[in-house]
Amino acid sequence: MPEPIQRRKLYQEVLERLMGRIHAGEFPPDSQLPSERELMEQYGVGRPAVREALQAMERSGFVEIAHGERARVVDPTADRLIAQIAAGAQHLLRTKPDMLRHMKEARVFLETSTARMAAERATEEQVARLRQAIEEHRASMVNLEEFIERDMAFHREIADISGNPIFPSIVESMFRWASEFYTTLVRAPGAEELTLAEHQRIVDAIAAHDGDAAAEAMRAHLTRANELYRALGQQ
Repeated sequence: MPEPIQRRKLYQEVLERLMGRIHAGEFPPDSQLPSERELMEQYGVGRPAVREALQAMERSGFVEIAHGERARVVDPTADRLIAQIAAGAQHLLRTKPDMLRHMKEARVFLETSTARMAAERATEEQVARLRQAIEEHRASMVNLEEFIERDMAFHREIADISGNPIFPSIVESMFRWASEFYTTLVRAPGAEELTLAEHQRIVDAIAAHDGDAAAEAMRAHLTRANELYRALGQQ
């Protein structure tokens, strides 16, 4: 039997038409949409329908709405796209413990690949930046929050060498989603030195343009470090 036609709410019609105009290029990134009053006149609807449509677009990351200003079309990037699911991802990790294990497995799969790509593609300048990142990471040992930020930045820097903007966005996002689970472990005495030593091995392999060694060093870092962090935290 054919499915019955669903009745649509007015805001959905407004949303669809606005999105069509954005996709057609009428409103490019960083441009402003017409005012609420103009949209009401253009589509022959009331203010509630227009506002609900704009709010739905904001929740989906298509526009930004500042108080007293017209909605502005967002410049789409991989970072923005992945940030849209951050809250949901963190909620999933908190409510379903098995998901943390699955995410760690996914992270190992992704980052061993980006380490291999970095070894194949890194320029001398990019290797120098990685070495500098380790020094900055070491200097941040006195500040836990900065140490964790430097840790994340190091992994993103490696993914960035791939040249694919999606990889660093995913690497950083997975790191941030699970960061609350790592904070107490990073506090454990000796954990910081372990992290820095393993990062150094990764960079040395990348500098030597040895893809296999870089991938293995990253795999060892992400798997062995988890177990050692756990042991350190129990001391």
